[in-house]
Amino acid sequence: QVQLQESGPGLVKPSQTLSLTCTVSGGSITISYVAWSWIRQPPGKGLEWMGVIAYDGSTYYSPSLKSRTSISRDTSKNQFSLQLRSVTPEDTAMYYCAEGATSKAPTRFDDWGQGTQVTVSS
Repeated sequence: QVQLQESGPGLVKPSQTLSLTCTVSGGSITISYVAWSWIRQPPGKGLEWMGVIAYDGSTYYSPSLKSRTSISRDTSKNQFSLQLRSVTPEDTAMYYCAEGATSKAPTRFDDWGQGTQVTVSS
């Protein structure tokens, strides 16, 4: 079973870039047909899928966040990362990384990280 662990700052100032990393253990992020997603949940709201990086390095993003989001990976460290630019307080949420089958817009995930709280505030 794959284990995922999010890391990054818990507080980000408005207009800055939120950067998070997900470290994967128990399996390679280059395993065929596996994809690695970022998902968030604002307080009192539902889960929102943000984007995914597939086993071959291809990336897909939620249309509503595409202009501000980048997902990348470091295969030597078995990590993938999220950058969300120009954040506002509305980006305050619990952020999760998750793993599932390759898809351009995955809705099902087999393994999740614990999540990390990010607050956007000056």
